[in-house]
Amino acid sequence: MKIIDSAERADILARLGGFRTKYACGGSAANTLITLSELGTKAVLCGRAGDDSFGHIYLEKLAERRNLTAAIALENGDTGSSIVLITPDFERSMNTNLGICRNFSPEDIDEVLLKEARMLYFTGYMWDTENQKQAVLKALDICKSNDIRVAFDVADKLSVERYRDDFLTIIEQNCDYVFANRKEAAALFENTDPEACAAELAGLGCTAVVKLGDKGALVKEQKGDIISVPVQGFTRVVDTTGAGDTFAAGFLYGVSRKKNLETACSYASIAASAIIAKFGGQFTPEEIVSLKEKLD
Repeated sequence: MKIIDSAERADILARLGGFRTKYACGGSAANTLITLSELGTKAVLCGRAGDDSFGHIYLEKLAERRNLTAAIALENGDTGSSIVLITPDFERSMNTNLGICRNFSPEDIDEVLLKEARMLYFTGYMWDTENQKQAVLKALDICKSNDIRVAFDVADKLSVERYRDDFLTIIEQNCDYVFANRKEAAALFENTDPEACAAELAGLGCTAVVKLGDKGALVKEQKGDIISVPVQGFTRVVDTTGAGDTFAAGFLYGVSRKKNLETACSYASIAASAIIAKFGGQFTPEEIVSLKEKLD
């Protein structure tokens, strides 16, 4: 992933004029909440976008989704975007312009809607600016006062390296579920042993979920044993965009249906396997029906 400015974004889009282009609502948390809502769990997506063509495409696409409320503030400027290029080896390169996303602030938190929620979900990308960070801290305070559970995906190894102390404090004081892949967990605890990382993470008082790619995942509660869950539902790799986001959606869907941790992790693995077998980080309505059948 590379951060680009508006000029570089315009240049890339001009060079891609002859290629097939698809638009979808990003970023990471949006991928998770959209999939979760399509599976049947009511969700609210809170964010900020520009009052431009991309911003209006974003809102139009969100309106097509079931069980999803859009709490998106619009302002003059460029909507944040990521141009994702897929190469023949099935890997993706993300060219990200944060745009108006960086202006997300505490006043964008809808306190009434949040108090009605059973869980808050956010990612480590929210630490990119101080106002985004303060928005999350405000939301966490509301959750603590209203007994609302909190799920956190640390999201990115570089974010972990930059904000490690903040993340550890947030996890210990606020989080019920925490997601990290192998590299992110290693950066968080300065330890390359994923089982040791899972134990340390759970020791902070949360349910730890450490993703191991084609090796499956580890899940551990604070006082329980480490559960190793193998990859399930795997078919083929076409595009890895949104794999971790969809994993989180599958897991939280299992939690919302009061499944045990091993089953929730199996849901997560099946969902992630389904998303990497297609292009893009979200499912069509027809694909969601197929996914629900597999989970059920």
